[in-house]
Amino acid sequence: MNAKGDTESSKKKGEINLKDPSLYINRELSWLEFNRRVLEEAEDNTTPALDRVKFISIFSSNLDEFFMVRVGGLCRLVQADVEDTDSSGRTPMRQLGEILDTSRRYVNEQYRCFNRIVLTELKKAGIEIHDISSLDSKEIQRLNSYFKKQVFPILTPLAVDAGHPFPFLANLKLNLMVVFKEYIENKKPKAYAFVEVPTVLPRLIPVNKKLKGHHFILLEDLITANIGSLFPGMKIKCVVPFRITRNQDYDLHEDEVSDLLKSVEAELKDRSNKIAVRLEIMKGAPDSILDILCEQLDMDRAHVYHIPGPLNLRSFMDLYSLPVDPIHKDPPFNPRIPRRFDTDKDIFTVIREGDILLHHPYDSFAVVVDFLNAAADDPDVLAIKQTLYRVDKDSPVIHALRRAAESGKQVTAVVELKARFDEESNIDFARQMEEVGVNPVYGFVTWKTHCKATLVVRREGRILRRYVHLSTGNYNSETAKLYTDLGLFTADPVFGNDVSALFNVITGFNSWTGSEMFKPETVVSMFEKVSLSPVNTQLKIHQLIEREIAKSKPKNPGRIIAKMNALVDAKTIRMLYKASQAGVRIDLIVRGICCLRPGLPGISEHIKVISILDRFLEHTRIYYFHNGGEPEIFSGSADWMPRNFKRRAEILYPIEDTTIKTRLIDEILMTYLSDNTKARIMQSDGSYVRVERDKDTGTVRSQERLIAIARKGGVKSPPYEELVRRIGKKRRKKKR
Repeated sequence: MNAKGDTESSKKKGEINLKDPSLYINRELSWLEFNRRVLEEAEDNTTPALDRVKFISIFSSNLDEFFMVRVGGLCRLVQADVEDTDSSGRTPMRQLGEILDTSRRYVNEQYRCFNRIVLTELKKAGIEIHDISSLDSKEIQRLNSYFKKQVFPILTPLAVDAGHPFPFLANLKLNLMVVFKEYIENKKPKAYAFVEVPTVLPRLIPVNKKLKGHHFILLEDLITANIGSLFPGMKIKCVVPFRITRNQDYDLHEDEVSDLLKSVEAELKDRSNKIAVRLEIMKGAPDSILDILCEQLDMDRAHVYHIPGPLNLRSFMDLYSLPVDPIHKDPPFNPRIPRRFDTDKDIFTVIREGDILLHHPYDSFAVVVDFLNAAADDPDVLAIKQTLYRVDKDSPVIHALRRAAESGKQVTAVVELKARFDEESNIDFARQMEEVGVNPVYGFVTWKTHCKATLVVRREGRILRRYVHLSTGNYNSETAKLYTDLGLFTADPVFGNDVSALFNVITGFNSWTGSEMFKPETVVSMFEKVSLSPVNTQLKIHQLIEREIAKSKPKNPGRIIAKMNALVDAKTIRMLYKASQAGVRIDLIVRGICCLRPGLPGISEHIKVISILDRFLEHTRIYYFHNGGEPEIFSGSADWMPRNFKRRAEILYPIEDTTIKTRLIDEILMTYLSDNTKARIMQSDGSYVRVERDKDTGTVRSQERLIAIARKGGVKSPPYEELVRRIGKKRRKKKR
């Protein structure tokens, strides 16, 4: 029976069909709504000039990834004539149509913001992007000299004629289409060429103006002004900048993969599936040029975006690092060292004394780096095991693991080769580590290893003690200062056993492809506190919701507070609908995608959804269940999405220390729920509105309040970057 028939049948029985597609927001449209909220931060009058640029850039970067992965995947489904519907009742074709309409509207809004607001605010901050024609002759002469010496040798013109076929134009590269004055009868360009704007050079070229501030021209404008030097003797009719986005939603054909490393490398090089899914082109480009590009790229005009300004605004993020008056940026914040670590005791003694919670970026990630360096240099440490998903360049984490292996310790690194857009760097890291004796394990073929865990085994007298670090975020010292995440240090023996079991599953069952090689019940029996996806994390969440329903009473209703990045899983949404129907009060703090509709009478009137966007990217996962007055709190690496439950290795673990639980509730969750500055409330139609501030309530900006808490409770430290890089050197020097 179809969804409509199910709904009518349920209504006859006086029941509500919780599978009705009208109860679910489409995943892709919800994501676009999230990205619109990012754009709102650039439009916000309270956002400083350079932070406006940051959000404009993030909007573009997000959209690039969305088209490469989500739109690319939908295009392949449409090509294959797939007509299956999602939980909202939409076919791939319908989703694609709505996505293109919505994204085009938001891109137009982005450029209105950039042209009318951001450029004006940048000018007030002393930053200007100039047109070459506005410069004096002396400055133009200097720039032309720069072009000849620094730019011209790098450029490679690609002509298209009888002897040169249409070239493969790389993904996300800014290109110039150069059209010459030779025409055939139908007025289509007969002779044309392409010039790729090189990414090895800065796009923003400084202008030596006598005025104060920072002045630039764009690299593509300089190339265009000198384009004739690439085509001597040719008459140029026009130069049109454009940019192609290609599908990156690769398929590894799990059943046929025998060597995951080689398969990922081959997939990265394969162009056959990298179809063009978006064409961004300068507004006003002649139709004849569009005809050529669409024909050669096998692209419908619906996928063309006419851009009224510079293409690829993500590269304007480079402006953010310019030295300007502090009023044009959010006030600086240097992460603090938790007071527990302000001691002469070694870090292992500190962890043995009790569990420790880190809340990044308010608490410094340098503590995690110190833990790894201590493990690498301590002669009593015998083994280190760690999962690596996204790692920063010149990573202090990688340096520590390499040094540990070189000193003879048993070191295992689970490197996820399929971490989207980090595949090549992860392959490189894996090979570097293998050279010095680290055992690299490449995870599973069928699912990504997304959990974040470190296990250190240390000899202490006659016993071996295990020290554990678990996190919601990656072992990445760069993103650790930009993302909010939770980290837990513990020497609890049960956690030690569970995390040992986690690595045994990942490394010992590496060939598992879904067959009977190991059974779910076998895996579950290996763990006491930790739940593992794809085996039982979803089941654990559902059991916790069911328990909340069972314990909820009219005078003492149940309570769920869940903070995550995305809520997509339809089964879990139905469980939340049932909990709301049972009177459970539910607060969902969901940064991005949310497919649940809050506030529906008789279904979700007890559910409130808020989204918080601010200077740091909200990335923590915290799950609170009231449990009849005996609250339980869980954290982990998984959002409530099908991929996190069924296609990734994820962990969910309890927070048991009473002091830490109090901190999570009072200091973190309640602060987020009281935000009336950067919080937006989701409406039942999927839109969001700003929280209305009560006249009697003061301003609450959750991230600012958490910064204040960190400053009050933590220990001031040297600048973060300096501390992260020098901490290992200091330890080794002290050891000598």
